[in-house]
Amino acid sequence: MTSSTRVRRRAALGRFWAEFRRRRSGVAGAAVLLTAVALALLTPLITDRAGLDVTRAAGGRLAPPSAAFPLGTDESGRSILLMLLWGSRVSLLIGFMSALLSMLIGTVVGVAAGHFRGWPSAVLMRVTDWFLVLPTLVLALVLAAVLGGGTSTLVLAIGVTSWASTARLIRAQTLAVEARPYIERSRVLGAGHWHIMTRHVLPSVAPLVLANTTLMVGTAIVLESTLAFLGAGSGQVSWGGMLRGSYDWGAATAGAWWYVLTPGLCIVAVVLAFTLCGRALEAVLNPRLRGGGR
Repeated sequence: MTSSTRVRRRAALGRFWAEFRRRRSGVAGAAVLLTAVALALLTPLITDRAGLDVTRAAGGRLAPPSAAFPLGTDESGRSILLMLLWGSRVSLLIGFMSALLSMLIGTVVGVAAGHFRGWPSAVLMRVTDWFLVLPTLVLALVLAAVLGGGTSTLVLAIGVTSWASTARLIRAQTLAVEARPYIERSRVLGAGHWHIMTRHVLPSVAPLVLANTTLMVGTAIVLESTLAFLGAGSGQVSWGGMLRGSYDWGAATAGAWWYVLTPGLCIVAVVLAFTLCGRALEAVLNPRLRGGGR
């Protein structure tokens, strides 16, 4: 990489950060996300996983918040705070990995459907339409039940069932990019399909993919929580699994609000943060959406 290239990239990053900083909601969302990710990464260093073992639980059943247990305990006497910290690792991991898988499938299908015309595009779009009309939650629930439990199963189930809308979005952007004159010049000069898609189309749709991925992570976390609540979880402690446990043990009717409220608030806060950050990225990367900072 030449020095001039590095200078241009640093200047582009500087302009990006200056524009993103004007979006106050995006900055707030990014701060929440960085805090959540940092806590998830530091959890093994600042806590002991043995506290999740029901045979080693030291608290009382559904005990309210106290000095020893700041967020109370569950039905087995385990610390809710400890479960939230370890559950964040599972929920965020599944959210990130399934969103990446969904974006990968959607980008490949969208770029291919927009670049290749005729029957290849028709076949790809009919498959995409089939996934669009199927209820994502029901299809993910069936896949999770058929493939068995586990984190990788949930990642696969969510990623494979939620790429269709991304594919349609990327296809529309690909068609717009390929209508530009420099694409025609590349074809005349002998550029092949792979060169055009990877050197011209993909860099042009990359900002849209980045913004959409950020939005998709929040959706994936909600899907994981819903699947865990319906009994198709990964088998590990997660925010959705905690909601399921609070429902099974009647925490709401027993007045154990800390068991119901805290995992729900964590899900809402993180999903809202991803949404705010994604909208800000979308506005920064798409000149047509730029306006006053919000």
